[in-house]
Order: sequence, then C-alpha cells, then structure tokens
Amino acid sequence: MSAQQGHPLTGTWNGDWGATVTQRNQVTIVMNWDGKNVTGIMNPGPDSIALASVNVDPANWTVRLEADAKDASGKPVHIAVEGHLADIGSYHRTLAGSWTQGPVKGDFKLTRD
Repeated sequence: MSAQQGHPLTGTWNGDWGATVTQRNQVTIVMNWDGKNVTGIMNPGPDSIALASVNVDPANWTVRLEADAKDASGKPVHIAVEGHLADIGSYHRTLAGSWTQGPVKGDFKLTRD
C-alpha cells in the first residue's frame, strides 16, 4: 500500500504552454492545499506570479487557475487556465487543457514532479 499524497494538486508541476507546437513557454506551478483552499505560485523566483484563484471540480477533475501578471513591456495581463487532471492515482499525474494569457490562446500540459 502506498502512502497518502494529500490533495491531488499539491506539489510542483512542470511543463509548457503555447499557441503552436513550435512556440512554447516553459512554466512551473507550485500548489499547496491548506486544508480549505489550494494556493500557489507560477514560476517561483524573483518574478513569480501568485495564483489569484484555483478551483477544482472533483466530479470530473477539471481545474481552473487564474492569475494576473505583466507582459514583457510591463502592462497587466490576465492568465486563465482550464484543464483536466489525469492519472490521479499516479504520483506523476498530469494536467492539460487550454491556456489564455492576454490575447494569446493556446494549450498546455503539466506533469507533477
């Protein structure tokens, strides 16, 4: 029997997102369950972005993340991520779906490390 891993979103998630298969952006998201809510940050470090909201629907394991960041010129940009959690029983579960960052729309795939 394996040990409990806590909330399915808790942990460090690595992957990429982009508008095409050749135009990709690396992303790391660290999430934590505090007993009531899932909180987290995107791209930990000096330019990290706090997740404004994390919503999960356990009925179908859909996840929605939102954050506010700045683009390369310093203008505010909203990030909205919607995906499906797969391989929930695996330590290296995945989260994949659609990613919108300002006017740019694309897809993403993250794997929990």
